[in-house]
Amino acid sequence: MSERVVVIGAGMAGLWTAMALAGSDREVVVLDRDPPPPEGGADVAFEDWQRRGVGHLRHSHAFLARLRTIVRDRHPALLDALLEAGCRELGFEGGLTPKHKENYVPAPIDKDLAILTSRRTTLELVMRRYAEGLPGVTMRPQTFVKDLIVEAGAPPRVTGVRLEDGSELSADIVVDAAGRTSSATEHLAAAGVTIPQTSEPCGVIYFTRHYRLNPGCEEPPRTRAGATGDLGYLKFGVFPGDNGCFSITLCAPEVEEEMRKAIVDPQIFDAICRELPGVAPWIDPERAKPTSKVFGMGQLESRWRELTPGGKPVVLGFYPVGDSVVRTNPLYGRGCSFAAVSAYLLADALAAAQHPAARLMVYRDGLERELRPYYDVMRKADQGAIKRARAALLPTGKPSLRSKVMRSFLEDGVSIAIREDVELMRAFLKGFHMLEHPEAWLKKPANLARIMKVWARGKSRNADLYPAKGGPDRDEMFEKVGVSANADRERLQTAA
Repeated sequence: MSERVVVIGAGMAGLWTAMALAGSDREVVVLDRDPPPPEGGADVAFEDWQRRGVGHLRHSHAFLARLRTIVRDRHPALLDALLEAGCRELGFEGGLTPKHKENYVPAPIDKDLAILTSRRTTLELVMRRYAEGLPGVTMRPQTFVKDLIVEAGAPPRVTGVRLEDGSELSADIVVDAAGRTSSATEHLAAAGVTIPQTSEPCGVIYFTRHYRLNPGCEEPPRTRAGATGDLGYLKFGVFPGDNGCFSITLCAPEVEEEMRKAIVDPQIFDAICRELPGVAPWIDPERAKPTSKVFGMGQLESRWRELTPGGKPVVLGFYPVGDSVVRTNPLYGRGCSFAAVSAYLLADALAAAQHPAARLMVYRDGLERELRPYYDVMRKADQGAIKRARAALLPTGKPSLRSKVMRSFLEDGVSIAIREDVELMRAFLKGFHMLEHPEAWLKKPANLARIMKVWARGKSRNADLYPAKGGPDRDEMFEKVGVSANADRERLQTAA
């Protein structure tokens, strides 16, 4: 019997849902509130595609190994199309330090530890054209969902959607893939259905600007001054893109209000980049030119929605995927991978059972198994970063001996051992790229022993393994770019 699946949203989660559920035994209708992509290629999409429903469309993206392996293994034709459009694969070897390369021997896992990188518009353009050609998939652009159709029961069941023009579209399954802008939970609440959630702020705001290499120019060579880094008061990263394009993202703690207000000015944004040794060569006017304004993205939060509190479904026939079910700090680059993984978890759940309640339980168990570990690790990291950012402006006392030891273990042990030992680098990246549990590698005795050996050598003997300083200290940076270094300190002191 054929099922009709209505997918609300045609961003990353909606496209992955269409690709995961496409088949001759299903009708998959994807409802997109925005216009379809314009005719033409990657540059036209970046300039002209209007996507109100995807607020972070023009922010930096790198697509983790977990997502790339799904594309490679399940949709090889899509991978070919992405590469043809200018998307790039950055392999494991490209991230090795000079020390790694002294004794590097390729291993089978290395082929899995590669990422896809491009402008988000390029990836979505190619994915959309690919998804539209799959059996049973229909895209309906400029179609706004006004409400969900909810059938009373214990529990209630979603049986379709009501569109803005007043028409109704029935469905066996409704998938909420609308992400940050979704109003589905509000529609459910109006019908008496509450989906419990936990949430807390990520504590940062993102700012991104795009650039293009000048004709005949190449990306700068890799040096000890990394193109990504964390200065405490500022995180930064260069993201190589497609067709000679790249973007730079600067990420400031919410507590740094003066810096946050200043970064949106393109001149100050570039001035900051020029003070970062690993970033400055990228924006040298002889090498590249800016192609966009500075895009900001705030109000970021980590959020987990519980579909079966106490083991009991709150609503049937309704499945949130991607950001609609779990949202995390974009700093870790896992949002697009979460969307792909949750879409295939849904496909697995639909194949595993026929009863709506059983399907929901299978889906929920999959989310807990595959995504919860990364969510918890990222949330704890955000909590620590928020505390450190505030303490840097308003010190409350000397750190404890335990905190000093833990910081040294991470900065002088773990980080340095990873830069020396290829096996540790592989182990770390498997967790980071969602190919295994994020903390599994640090719990293995052999890995801990390797780290302890490096840590015990001390800073002086490990001096060559440390990266170059990523940029100036806070007050020096603020002075150089014309931002008050004391205003936020005074504000916090007054509030205290």
